[in-house]
Amino acid sequence: MKKLLLAGIVGTSLFAVSCSTVQKAKDAQNVRSEFLKMKGDWQIVSIDYDKQYKIKPFDEGADAQCFVGSHWRFIPNNYSGSYTLNGGGSCPSVIQAIKADIKGDTFTFKKIAEGTKAKQNTAGYTLRVINNSTDQFSLEQNVPFEGNSIRVVYNFERTGMDYTR
Repeated sequence: MKKLLLAGIVGTSLFAVSCSTVQKAKDAQNVRSEFLKMKGDWQIVSIDYDKQYKIKPFDEGADAQCFVGSHWRFIPNNYSGSYTLNGGGSCPSVIQAIKADIKGDTFTFKKIAEGTKAKQNTAGYTLRVINNSTDQFSLEQNVPFEGNSIRVVYNFERTGMDYTR
């Protein structure tokens, strides 16, 4: 009788673990499918924010308007990518490698310095995905300022699907 009870307990435990593993796999697949929608090349076509403030996104030291026209690439097989600021005028020319992820409506990314691994960098940015479609999406960021929050919306349009470069 004890062996039967022990076999039942072990069987129940294995069933619970396998169900948990299946759910984790489904969750991972859902995350991957969300990121796959963003696969390819994108361009920021506009940035909406209260213009009385000077916004310098993502610690680049460049004005938000320098990001209009910037090129973003998302490569889903390893959650990597990059963004490029074109430069000109008072805007710097920047090519920045990133690691990005999306879970539901939360988009996160971190900048990867040349010669470092993603796991060495724990700091990053969290934005909310809004207005997501096949050829455009927007990312919303709330930037803290003097006890308040400034809402910044980056509007992207797809420019291509070539992400092999």
